[in-house]
Amino acid sequence: MSKLIIKKGMTTEQRLRAIKKAADRFNKKIGKSRKVRRTETSFMDRKYDGDNINAWTDAPQYAEKYYGERYRDTVSHDNDWN
Repeated sequence: MSKLIIKKGMTTEQRLRAIKKAADRFNKKIGKSRKVRRTETSFMDRKYDGDNINAWTDAPQYAEKYYGERYRDTVSHDNDWN
């Protein structure tokens, strides 16, 4: 929960000061999380070349292996549709 307390009787300057203080705290917190994210994932940047390492590069063979007849029926219907 935020500790930003703006009361009814505050002046505009006091409200703006309270908002700026909360914004500074928030930005400091975000900056810390960015630093942590950079240090925790830097090892991935060296290995990641933009390809999904979990993706099958031979999708038709995968479908044939794991789905067999259902895959063939679906493909035949797809071809009839066009």
